[in-house]
Amino acid sequence: MKKLYVGNLPFELTEDEFTQVFSACGTVEEVKLVTDRDTGRPRGFGFVSMSDDAGANKAISELNGKDVGGRKIVVNEARERTSGGGGHRGGGGGGYDRRR
Repeated sequence: MKKLYVGNLPFELTEDEFTQVFSACGTVEEVKLVTDRDTGRPRGFGFVSMSDDAGANKAISELNGKDVGGRKIVVNEARERTSGGGGHRGGGGGGYDRRR
């Protein structure tokens, strides 16, 4: 199974439509449209897992730059997230002295 990153997606695209676009290239195992965790709104990108490398490579070559819903999508192999950046930094108080 190979996971692909798909960017510049139309915000109104459904998971079913997302699956249909990629199923023309091979067997789609899973799709995930990423949404903002606070608002629940689509963020315009997602991930699709293809059952084999041949289907994934075909999707990259045939769908990268293709117009979907009026937007040219970006398709490439997903990279693993690296740690670092963002997150909780810890720390304490802001330097305010209550003893005054």
